[in-house]
Amino acid sequence: MEYRAPVADMAFTLRYVAGLTRSIEDGLYADLSDDLVDTILEEAGKFASERLAPLNAVGDKHGLRFQNHAVTMPPGWKAAYADWCAGGWNGLAGPAEYGGQGLPHLLNAPCLEMWNAASMAYGIGPVLTMGAAEALAAHGTPELKRLYLEKLVTGAWTGTMNLTEPQAGSDLAVLRARAEPVGDGSYRIFGSKIFITYGEHDLTDNIVHLVLARLPDAPAGTRGISLFLVPKFLVNADGSLGARNDVFCAGVEHKLGIHASPTCTMVYGERGGAIGWLVGEPNRGLACMFTMMNNARLAVALQGVAIAERAMQKAVAYAAERKQGRAPGARADTAIIEHPDVKRMLMEMRGKTAAARAICYTVASEIDKAHRHADVGMRKTAHERASLLTPVAKAFSTDIGSEVASLGVQVHGGMGYVEETGAAQHLRDARIAAIYEGTNGIQAIDLVTRKLPLSDGRTVRAEIERMRDTARRIAAQNSPSFGHMAARLRGAVEALDRSTDWMLMTLNRAPADALAGATPYLRLFALAAGSGFLAEEALAAHGLAARGADDPEHARRILRARFFAENVASLAPGLESSIVEGAGSITDADLVAAL
Repeated sequence: MEYRAPVADMAFTLRYVAGLTRSIEDGLYADLSDDLVDTILEEAGKFASERLAPLNAVGDKHGLRFQNHAVTMPPGWKAAYADWCAGGWNGLAGPAEYGGQGLPHLLNAPCLEMWNAASMAYGIGPVLTMGAAEALAAHGTPELKRLYLEKLVTGAWTGTMNLTEPQAGSDLAVLRARAEPVGDGSYRIFGSKIFITYGEHDLTDNIVHLVLARLPDAPAGTRGISLFLVPKFLVNADGSLGARNDVFCAGVEHKLGIHASPTCTMVYGERGGAIGWLVGEPNRGLACMFTMMNNARLAVALQGVAIAERAMQKAVAYAAERKQGRAPGARADTAIIEHPDVKRMLMEMRGKTAAARAICYTVASEIDKAHRHADVGMRKTAHERASLLTPVAKAFSTDIGSEVASLGVQVHGGMGYVEETGAAQHLRDARIAAIYEGTNGIQAIDLVTRKLPLSDGRTVRAEIERMRDTARRIAAQNSPSFGHMAARLRGAVEALDRSTDWMLMTLNRAPADALAGATPYLRLFALAAGSGFLAEEALAAHGLAARGADDPEHARRILRARFFAENVASLAPGLESSIVEGAGSITDADLVAAL
């Protein structure tokens, strides 16, 4: 089988890192049980492995057909999407009153990982639809919700996010798309957008675009941006489809990867104006769009985990079969999986994938608490923890997606560099995730400038103290199987603590120096947090094994956490030096003159 969903690993992380079992016991998730969780994960894994994974190579090789403003998806995609929606997967975490199942984000997170591991080009489409549904649920008028929300929640219609323009990439302050009021509550939208994922396709009979544009009297900059709902086909009062709206796809991009994901240039208003409706308050569109973007950032983080898992599985299978050379102590040629350097690469792939997964699932858990917890103070604490960890999850997970996919090519050797094995596709697909939904450099800036100061630094301090406590508990076990895990984790945490002090002090005194160290700071944060979460898994596995649970995976989880601490988190001191000492070599550089 091309892809086997790692359901047991997912469930273990949900329970022992993200706190699923405790949340069920505390009543946070009504009517949810461990058995139901296992059933949902098993069924999702089956659908991902059997129905979606075979589409991956087909989509990559076949690509899309664009003709007369229309996009035709690859063979088999439309039928698979219809079956996926019929299974209720699009609405897993959607509101029950609009056709969803109302299940936790924490349960949707591993499912998102599975869809994207099966086919990243497929999985990104529903990410945008789920986000559009959430934005509309939070900010839409009752009439817009009545007409559109159920269709989006169930996946009968898809949604898009229209931000980027040719002159306005990450800087939305220079956005030019405009909206003119008609007088009946609707607006006519004019302008163009680029890089619109699933802006046009033939999977559904309508597409709901959420578009950022400016009203005639809007103030300059980001304070003057409003959000509008603009459907491909207008919707009648009874919910049926009406006339074609004045929004068209003008072209699709030819990309390095995710060939089956239509990346579109969208044009609004070339035939009199596309009709749209305001979502949220005038000039408050960016705040509304961030409802969609924040969850999309977690979903893209899960794409990084997904592509890493898929690449790792392929590399392990190849290494177990490929015989070449003699491993130390062997008398005959052995499979390359026995060679120490190949073991190192595979363990790095396993460790980074598991660490990123744990960070992402923890973010999903905190998002649920922020929405569901009965205590207002706990909701605020959970919201701030999710806010702190979201840029870490997005940047680290998507970075390791590329790193693990690259290691996968290396394990395959020359066969990885040719397209025949499929290892190269994972590397090509993975690369976009570090760019879209806010580049990873922007995630690092967000972490340093907006998230570290939350509650006067108390949020990040609490997170560091959690990591310290984990290191203390690992040390207290005094178990040889943990190796140097406690010491390396403790070293990473203390390096993070000192770097955090420096960042908070430097932000006001020398902001350019702080920004120069933002990316290595985010990586240091992720290594300490990831090592801490894997150590939590090791503690749980050690405890289960001590109580007689006979499962070889327990020993593997301990070894994985040990490897990550001793070989990956051990890089923390060097990152600390780069953060606190390396700014001058960046801020003093005059690269323009050098060119």
